[in-house]
Amino acid sequence: MSINILFIGDIIGKPGRQALSRELHRLVDRYTVDLIIANGENAAGGFGLTTDTAKELFDTGVHCLTSGNHIWDKKEQVPLVLADQRILRPANYAEGVPGAGSVVVTTPGGVKVGILNLEGRVYMKNLECPFRTADREIERLRKETPLIFVDFHAEATSEKSALGWYLDGRVSAVVGTHTHVQTADERILPQGTAYLTDAGMTGSFDSVIGIGKEEAIRKFLTQLPAKFEIPKKDIRLNGVLIGVDAQNGKALSIERITLSC
Repeated sequence: MSINILFIGDIIGKPGRQALSRELHRLVDRYTVDLIIANGENAAGGFGLTTDTAKELFDTGVHCLTSGNHIWDKKEQVPLVLADQRILRPANYAEGVPGAGSVVVTTPGGVKVGILNLEGRVYMKNLECPFRTADREIERLRKETPLIFVDFHAEATSEKSALGWYLDGRVSAVVGTHTHVQTADERILPQGTAYLTDAGMTGSFDSVIGIGKEEAIRKFLTQLPAKFEIPKKDIRLNGVLIGVDAQNGKALSIERITLSC
């Protein structure tokens, strides 16, 4: 028995949410998807998540939302991540930070899947070690299920690759997020862990990683603060489909997904 896990790369603003609403059900039918995970930390106006945008994504069919360095960008996100176990913040935040970094969900077919959210430290915040945090969280999750999906929200390709190798054989998949650029290095590592450096983004590609070109260029030229707009042209959905053995948690297949919406 196997299950198919669909992961959607960083959803950027309303265009990204609309793309998911239009395409998700077709993807589910086409690939017989059992579990849908999406990175939603940019879903509200390009930065953060709100109660309404989270509800919109869950109503679309998403089972769990992961996040990263923008998880606290909206003032209502602290009570939001406390109230809904389906919304994860990176597990390697300090002890006492609101919310949870991992969860076990059950697919409609009755298969338990652990989902772990981590954030990198290279060129990012000085959080606790994602490698040691992964050790602790995986040990706990494996008491319930051998199927574990990891969203590693990180900047450096080297850090993502290192975590993939470090967790090979202990989790079903390690998929990177944060750069908003889908990489072409999908593979199954020797001990059975599916790996992709970055799943990409779901939003406007007539942009600079999802935000307005003019505003982004102006900020690079002047280094002055800028209010970013979310473009509405050339909308695409990026993600990855991973087949997993439901008995031992080993990855059976991995396929990148890129759709024009």
